[in-house]
Amino acid sequence: MHKPTFFWQTWSCVVKLHVLILSVGCLLAIASDTKAAMRQYSANADTSHWTLDKTTRLSCELNHEVPYYGDAIFSSTASKNKDLTFNLDMVVRPESYDFAGLQSVPPVWRAGNPVRDISKMQLLKKFDGELDNSIAWEMLTELEKGNYPTFYYKDWQNSSDQISVALSSVNFRDMYWAFLQCRDNLLPYSFEDIAFTVMNYKKNSSMLTKSSRKRLEMIGEYLKNDENIESIYISAYSDSYGGRNTNMVLSRKRADTIKRYMEEMGVPSEKVRTDGFGEKRHVEPNDNALGRRKNRRVIIQIAKS
Repeated sequence: MHKPTFFWQTWSCVVKLHVLILSVGCLLAIASDTKAAMRQYSANADTSHWTLDKTTRLSCELNHEVPYYGDAIFSSTASKNKDLTFNLDMVVRPESYDFAGLQSVPPVWRAGNPVRDISKMQLLKKFDGELDNSIAWEMLTELEKGNYPTFYYKDWQNSSDQISVALSSVNFRDMYWAFLQCRDNLLPYSFEDIAFTVMNYKKNSSMLTKSSRKRLEMIGEYLKNDENIESIYISAYSDSYGGRNTNMVLSRKRADTIKRYMEEMGVPSEKVRTDGFGEKRHVEPNDNALGRRKNRRVIIQIAKS
């Protein structure tokens, strides 16, 4: 009498076990498909390298190669604020407009730590990805803590794929410290700050005023560090006191003095052109001391390639 009951109980267990096996198989298949749809790019412990480039007083770059993807670049340039920028230099640039999510992901040996959202990065068609000062600093601090700033976005080449791009914190700290030192040594002004300069002279002299001498020293320090100077044009002027010929000679002497200084800073002579205009082209009336002081001037215009 108990055999049919036993048979159906046994068959029920077999069916449930079979369903369970099928369910597990489906979950594994889904997981496998999900993993296959996520193309991941990141350096491992052996291939994770950080390098410091362009260590002049004009720019510093902290570079990290992401194998088979491109380069992650943190950079600062000479300026008052020395702001930081981040550039994701992709070998294959976007084919459409979108956003990439940015998260701080703990390394595998800290798997219990939570993933944290940082920001989003706009993806522009045919352009590399860029982030501004505040987000770039946050990424650096996450790397310093040993985490992996990671970008996620939908692939524009294959709509069924997701892309993951991680910055490895392995071998990061020493180069990060070198980058911070390089950044600290950057000039506190940029090319735009010295490209057009008006300086003034003492009366009947080729000697600049105190404030103008400081300005010229700034220009000289910049020129020592920039190899891309294309041309410099120096034009000098005088007030109307004294004879016209005397003032013409004086203005030319002033321009030539500045040119010699530029050459001492490493600028080739052929890149520097000078003119002396004497009493011509006054910018203020000459009937008062302030006006005459403004007319005793030299204008420096610098262009770079």
